[in-house]
Amino acid sequence: MNYVLSIFFTVAGFLAAAVGNILIPQKAELKISSYRVGDFIVTIEDNYRTVLLALIIFFVIVGIAHRGNKKKRARYQHQAALRFAIGIALLVWDICGTKYQIVTQPFFPGPSQILGAFLEDGPFILSNTLYSLRLYFAGFIIGAIAGVGTGILIGWFGRVRYWVSPVLHMTGIIPAVAWMPFAMTLFPSAFAAAVFLIVICIWFPVASLTAMGIQSTPRQMYEAARTLGANTTYLIFHVAVPHALPEIFSGFGTSNAFAFTTLVMAEMMGQPGGLGYYINLAQTWSSYYKVFAAILVMAVMFSVITGILNAVKKKALQWQNGTTTSSTDSRVSGN
Repeated sequence: MNYVLSIFFTVAGFLAAAVGNILIPQKAELKISSYRVGDFIVTIEDNYRTVLLALIIFFVIVGIAHRGNKKKRARYQHQAALRFAIGIALLVWDICGTKYQIVTQPFFPGPSQILGAFLEDGPFILSNTLYSLRLYFAGFIIGAIAGVGTGILIGWFGRVRYWVSPVLHMTGIIPAVAWMPFAMTLFPSAFAAAVFLIVICIWFPVASLTAMGIQSTPRQMYEAARTLGANTTYLIFHVAVPHALPEIFSGFGTSNAFAFTTLVMAEMMGQPGGLGYYINLAQTWSSYYKVFAAILVMAVMFSVITGILNAVKKKALQWQNGTTTSSTDSRVSGN
């Protein structure tokens, strides 16, 4: 496909969704709410069309910017069909969920209604999003530090492995939410209890994979370092840990999804804020368009956090020239 054509194909779906929203009449009875944004009065339909226009402009700019980069250009062309399909899906969704309301209401609102939740509850959604982020990062940082530390101790010291490894494997198979009644009793606040649950989610996979990476370090690497006068501390932090980095980041990636699920469940079962709390509140009033809005924010949050982890992983493992499998890192680390 010609590159210029791929840019057009990318935005054509979103353009069709915008044109369809304008031209297709509203057949179903639906209150088109209006909100004041600065000096303007904006309806939920205006807001939806603005978002579609922003997507069109964004993808055109990205397409032009990637034109000179062979790798990014190829990826942009490869994803053109997917973006077109997303735009057409939005058009169909708009027709079924808003214009004609073919799907069951109010459980499956249209895209304009969902985006309208940000006009109605924008500041409240933002405050709950920030609460979720604060809770998530508190648990993730503590869990990551504890997991890496435990993994190093288990992987390096036989006596620690003898006593701690059984505890790790026994507690690791228990879902974090099963600890919720004990967490709510043991910790002084709901926030601290939720942080504990997220720590549990992060700790087990990170500790297990870190220990695996430490134990799989080739003995020849230790012998070479000892020949140069390395002590135990140097062997751990300059030989074993770098070799285990691929497994450590695999642990971060695996536990990230579990932690995010636990975060939402914890917020839905006792937190004074957060996106899970917002979902519960919206569900109580049968405002399912707000539920979908919170889910949309969660999807964006998870994607951004995953992207950050991948970027850090790529930076930390750049010496591997793009490979992260344990079968090749011993050869690269020996260079």
